[in-house]
Amino acid sequence: MGLVGYGTAGAVFHAPLIEAADGLALAAVVTRDPRRQAEVRARYGAAAVGDVAELWGLCDLVVVASPNRTHVAVAGEALAQGKAVVVDKPFARTVEEARGVVELARERGLMLTVFQNRRWDGDFLTVRRLLDEGALGRVLRLESRFERWRPAPKGGWREAGGAEEVGGLLYDLGSHLVDQAVRLLGPVREVYCESDVRREGVAADDDTFIALKHAGGARSHLWVSAMTARLGPRFRVLGSAGAYVKHGLDVQEERLRAGLSPLAAGFGDEGEERWGVAGTDADARPVPTESGAYLDFYRDVATALWTGAPPPVSADSALEALAVIEAAKLSATQGIVVRTG
Repeated sequence: MGLVGYGTAGAVFHAPLIEAADGLALAAVVTRDPRRQAEVRARYGAAAVGDVAELWGLCDLVVVASPNRTHVAVAGEALAQGKAVVVDKPFARTVEEARGVVELARERGLMLTVFQNRRWDGDFLTVRRLLDEGALGRVLRLESRFERWRPAPKGGWREAGGAEEVGGLLYDLGSHLVDQAVRLLGPVREVYCESDVRREGVAADDDTFIALKHAGGARSHLWVSAMTARLGPRFRVLGSAGAYVKHGLDVQEERLRAGLSPLAAGFGDEGEERWGVAGTDADARPVPTESGAYLDFYRDVATALWTGAPPPVSADSALEALAVIEAAKLSATQGIVVRTG
């Protein structure tokens, strides 16, 4: 495995998960920062190189965790070199750009997948189980949030860069929320979006709301914001027979940031005090949260490489979610409802 980029995505998520997955080994990391190069060598025993071109003789698969604006170019170059590819989200700025990468992978017969790790969040897995069991009846509305209180910008290209950087929360955390909504409730037929820049010194959206109407009639309301002084529930799913309400984020990211191995006992488990509640106000019950399983993504990557099984996230599903993101951007810009089918 060759990893391009050793910022938060590469260092916190990809490298530890690759190291923990059977059948995969981190061979080289592209980073020009001397401190990060030293960390790569010391922690993983991997080569630290300064340019993507130095990867080709060192790996079989390339993980693209570099800045968003580079995803398409680096993924395309890796495929042209005969390498399988994992691309971090957002896959691309537009469906057209992403489709070019997908077509190249198919022409070359190479595995291509997108790191939608939030499909393995414990809370998302719990919602999916409740829906599969019919525990809430017919789903009427899904509310889903990634909210933070960060009135002072952190800086960096995600906030300060313009459209050419593919920054902002719509493309960042919004990619996860849209992907989860489509996985739970199916194809989207209408998209409405409100997207704003609330903080001084920020060029990309930091407060965005997306409303989706799904083909089956259910609606999704999705929030991504850095300006939420009082956080809403992570999930509120309203059904014809009951609701599910869950507060707080999946525990895996905080444990990865703390340096805990994904192989540690109970890595994805959540304490009872963080469980969500299902039912009605008159009859509610706590619901144990499914164990989160980010490592399953790279286990499935290994299986796909070794056996030819489908990758953990199909290219078509990534294109479907990206089309919704693109429609949301158009909606926010023009103040219209965008019909997608």
